[in-house]
Amino acid sequence: MARKVLVLGEIRDGALRNVSFEAIAAAKTVSEGGEVVGVLLNDSPSDLAQEMIAYGADRVVLVENDKLKSYTSDGFGQAFLQVIDAEKPEGILIGHTAFGKDLSPKIAAKIESGLISDAIAVEITGDQVVFTRPIYSGKAFEKKIITDGIIFATIRPNNIAALEKNETPSGEVSSLKAEIKDLRTVIKEIVQKTTEGVDLSEAKVIVSGGRGVKSEEGFSPLQELANVLGGAVGASRGACDADYCDYSLQIGQTGKVVTPDLYIACGISGAIQHLAGMSNSKVIVAINKDPEANIFQVADYGIVGDLFEVVPLLTEEFKKVLVSV
Repeated sequence: MARKVLVLGEIRDGALRNVSFEAIAAAKTVSEGGEVVGVLLNDSPSDLAQEMIAYGADRVVLVENDKLKSYTSDGFGQAFLQVIDAEKPEGILIGHTAFGKDLSPKIAAKIESGLISDAIAVEITGDQVVFTRPIYSGKAFEKKIITDGIIFATIRPNNIAALEKNETPSGEVSSLKAEIKDLRTVIKEIVQKTTEGVDLSEAKVIVSGGRGVKSEEGFSPLQELANVLGGAVGASRGACDADYCDYSLQIGQTGKVVTPDLYIACGISGAIQHLAGMSNSKVIVAINKDPEANIFQVADYGIVGDLFEVVPLLTEEFKKVLVSV
């Protein structure tokens, strides 16, 4: 059954987040040969529409309004609902990010649709679109379908591979004038407390520190290793609670959920709350002085030793290997 599927692109710092392209790939499966329509909500003309087309969107609808400069659920909700009303899709996909987690329930309630959140895979079984999502902090997985109405889901970053980029894309870009009124929220100022470089939730490599780093300065060797690997630095709640780093780095049940290709846990004991945020990483390497640490139960590779000795050695070896590649 061919379907029209909308994919809402997420813009951060003037660029599309990778999960937008991953959602397009998922939409290709959901559409079953139908049309994948990218949607961009912005305050000014953008060339990002062509980027969505390059990654598989058949066409893009661009909504420009000065009230869409900064995200508010009111403003973006009104604009996206007008796109949905104009396009009348059979499916909607959004990235499972802070943006998507905030906006999608509001949209689902307005259009009286079900919502499958945090999907990590999508497949067609017979005439049904089946999404897989983790439950019980990643200990189990369930398959979900929407039996009636619009197929609506959010896609977890780093789980569904984006399509190969087409360097000579072709597709229509149309504009829709959305009326946005009676905003209850006005953004006066945005103060960002995030690390520079690779986005933690989309990083392919994460080097994470726990209480074992002992201090704010203890994160320095972790940052150096992450820089060499082109990755990001994360942290356990214990490290954040101890003021070794900002809470924006926290990974776990009450922090970010990440699924990188490589997760290096340094001085992290492996409390269940932390494992809930990273146990689905493709390869896990644990470095800890305690051979009985729980983190070794989920690790693919374990190194029993002092992280302040092991991490610099790893950094130097990776430098040699990467230079020779």
